[in-house]
Amino acid sequence: MPESQPRIVYFEHTALGAYIRCAAICAETGTEVVVMGPVQAALHDLERLARRKLERRLAQDAGEGA
Repeated sequence: MPESQPRIVYFEHTALGAYIRCAAICAETGTEVVVMGPVQAALHDLERLARRKLERRLAQDAGEGA
């Protein structure tokens, strides 16, 4: 995907007791990553962390095919 176009990422939040599970899913590839954080954490912060983790995973996957 060209760097000029932003990647579409879907986020899913699930409360699990004292924690929040935040999943980031790439719309193009279907790749999913998950981060966990305390329920008091800002959702924006968890989403930012999950997006960075997803970008790293996609870069690693792209490197394997080369």
